[in-house]
Amino acid sequence: MRKLKTSLLCSLLAATVALTALSGCAAGSNVPEASAAGSKETFPIVKTEGVPQHSWQYAVSFPDWKGKPDNSLAMNSMVSFEGRHGQGNLYIAPSEGVTSFSVYINDHPVNTSEMEAGAVYEIDFSGAAIDGINTIQVTDILPAEDAQKVGVYIPYPTVLDGSLEEAGISEQSIGLISDLIQSDIEHGFTSAQLSIIRHGRLVYENAWGSLNSYGQDGTPIPEEERKPVTTDTLYDLASVTKMFGVNYALQKLVTDGSLDLDARVCDYLGPQFYEDTIEINYDKRENPGMEVQHEWKKSLTLRDLLRHQGGFPADPRYFNPHLNTEKQEFDPNSTNKLFVGNGGDEETKQATIKGICMTPLMYEPGTETLYSDVDYMVLGFVIEQVTGTDLDTYLKTTFLEPMGLTHMTYAPLDHGFTPDDCAATELSGNTRDGVVDFPGIRTQTLQGLVHDEKAYYSMGGVSGHAGLFANATDLAKLASVMLTGGYGDNRFFSRAVMDAFTGAKKENAANWGLGWWRQGDHQRDWYFGTQASSDTIGHQGWTGTLIMIDPTRDLVVAYLTNKLNTPVTDNKSDPNKFNGNWYTASTLGFVPQILSVGMDSGRDVSGQLLSLVFSMTEDTLKFIPAGASADHPSVRSAESLISVYNAMGQKSGSSDYEEKAALLQEKLDSIVK
Repeated sequence: MRKLKTSLLCSLLAATVALTALSGCAAGSNVPEASAAGSKETFPIVKTEGVPQHSWQYAVSFPDWKGKPDNSLAMNSMVSFEGRHGQGNLYIAPSEGVTSFSVYINDHPVNTSEMEAGAVYEIDFSGAAIDGINTIQVTDILPAEDAQKVGVYIPYPTVLDGSLEEAGISEQSIGLISDLIQSDIEHGFTSAQLSIIRHGRLVYENAWGSLNSYGQDGTPIPEEERKPVTTDTLYDLASVTKMFGVNYALQKLVTDGSLDLDARVCDYLGPQFYEDTIEINYDKRENPGMEVQHEWKKSLTLRDLLRHQGGFPADPRYFNPHLNTEKQEFDPNSTNKLFVGNGGDEETKQATIKGICMTPLMYEPGTETLYSDVDYMVLGFVIEQVTGTDLDTYLKTTFLEPMGLTHMTYAPLDHGFTPDDCAATELSGNTRDGVVDFPGIRTQTLQGLVHDEKAYYSMGGVSGHAGLFANATDLAKLASVMLTGGYGDNRFFSRAVMDAFTGAKKENAANWGLGWWRQGDHQRDWYFGTQASSDTIGHQGWTGTLIMIDPTRDLVVAYLTNKLNTPVTDNKSDPNKFNGNWYTASTLGFVPQILSVGMDSGRDVSGQLLSLVFSMTEDTLKFIPAGASADHPSVRSAESLISVYNAMGQKSGSSDYEEKAALLQEKLDSIVK
């Protein structure tokens, strides 16, 4: 096999620039080197047996990598791709007959002098890789004939281990987040996990608290009897499931051309989806009549459901026989017209599909936005129809297994995990400390079983709207795919599909993408923080979970809690308000908010953070109900913040912190009866 001649440009550089080592390769070596102009580093190049069979970020050939020349000319010789610093490899395959060519990666020349025509070479360009857009240029291909090509195959970056310092994240800010969570736990909160990925690096992971913090009677479990959570502990993700159980599947299917978002639901669920609809006179809603109802449901599309504009009620509760169907409220004296059973098995799941077919819409699709779990239950059914497998299997075989993620699953107790591998949620099943009751309701502390009632009773634990369990690190790694579209040797989503799903669904609804929550114009600050870019996406879960993906800052935050693992504060006035909801650690958005302080500035922000905690404490005092007792969780939360403020003040040496701390304590004492 004839060796390729050294490219003219590389030869000129070798002769005129003494800072490179382009001409230092031994003739006939299978490990030629390339060096970066202006440095002594080299790119390892290894001859391989062939091009690996992967789904690439890009698999292109030069010249004219788009298949035909563009009259802008320069773009014909360059392709750009997603990369991350400190990692990167790609494959180059000159076809038979090519005698010479030049390659540049991020402006660094690559030595092609020892590359053989018809062979394949792997180039490690990690020394020149940058965060974000990287570029390869392939030029000077000789002879200049259409038959002579140079193939380039580019995988995706993966998540490597890193440090807060290299990610530009302040250790002072991270320290405050940790102190707030730990102090809340000491004052009655349950547990939390946090993982942070930035610039393709896992730069932080931590866990605080206990798997189960309270007995069923609401009394704290003694510390010596508790089992600690770890960074491997699985949390019930609740509605975060929607993004990774359904959105990921849909994005993949649309990328592959296997699904059209404008297809009608009835094309998958059959004509019974609209023909079996029954009449319900929803409270405060106009009944359009059955003929209109049929037309509404017949025309309903997958896109309508993704926008939460499908018309379904928010929570039909097909599992509960005691529901006022017109008002959509629990009523022990009413009979739910849509009750189909609550056995939590395949038979019940099929009955639930029939119940959804029976359900009339509340409004014409596309005319309102009403967040409904039913939207994602239906989308889950559609995915199973298209793929021929259940959501859990599709998620694992398509995403989790190729990415090497082992701590994410539906129904963990059915997949090798034990209750002690999972953070517990509600203390008394789904009874809200005894205020909710129906035949078959769970009454034991839930640990390793999905909390969501529809997911458990109606869907057997596997549903599009809830049911996934994960640890924060695997969740963050999976979420990082939304920054690049793939992972390693696996292409999952096209950029066009990601843009379609994450862009504003409408001009006047920039806080929604297709299923994804968006920051928009500060419309999700409570979850993503005020510093989040407008294109930040994510979701939250009712059990106390958050995923946040900020493309502008190349940042992923996965924050998981089990705030429901506490007594209900007052099950008569609000059976859905748990003690855990009162604490700073449950507010979710405090993590990205504080995390952003000092980011990329390198400044000492200790004084700023001390001042911030003072204001946070003043504000939390405003949320203490009138007449609250000393053991009320709102009071305990305020005490937790004062404790953190005191500790920070002592460490800072601030001259006035004691006076301010005394002022906070005085205000708290004046509120508590």
